Amino acid sequence: MAERPQLMIVIASTRPGRIGLPVGEWFEAHARAHGGFEIDVADLRAIDLPFMDEPKHPRLREYTHQHTKDWSARVEAADAFVFVHPEYNYGLTAPLKNALDYLNAEWKYKPLGLVSYGGVSAGTRAAQMLKQVVTTLGMFPLFEAVSIPFVAQFVGEGGAIVPNEVMEKAADAMLDELLRVSAAFSTLRAA
Repeated sequence: MAERPQLMIVIASTRPGRIGLPVGEWFEAHARAHGGFEIDVADLRAIDLPFMDEPKHPRLREYTHQHTKDWSARVEAADAFVFVHPEYNYGLTAPLKNALDYLNAEWKYKPLGLVSYGGVSAGTRAAQMLKQVVTTLGMFPLFEAVSIPFVAQFVGEGGAIVPNEVMEKAADAMLDELLRVSAAFSTLRAA
């Protein structure tokens, strides 16, 4: 039996009191139940990458710091990604942009699903900004996405996310498409 591809779920919010962690935990549980992937959760708050501090351009892959080498190895091992992200001032979070900018080739030919959340816009303006950034890195952002408007209404007892049927169906559609696209890009990643 072939190995399952590895999905990295990146939790992009790092602020105290963030709702991104429970959203990420809900999505992680949903992805595990889906069963199509091995899962690696990369919580940018726990990883705590400093502001970009490598002296050479990431495309050279001549990293000098252990935190960059560790981040590179994790991203390289992933076959697909899901970014769980809020919207700050119509844009993506600074820690997510920093994490993307640390690397270059490690992102290439890998599909990306987006789980965005927020108020009325459900983080979709940040999702559109993200698409501009990740396509430059050679990633393939999917049309299928999970967009959670007024996210506070989905916080249940104990702070866990209680999803509705729309969120669950969107997550399934996105995971199914991530599997298909990841398999299609595996040849390009191997070359």
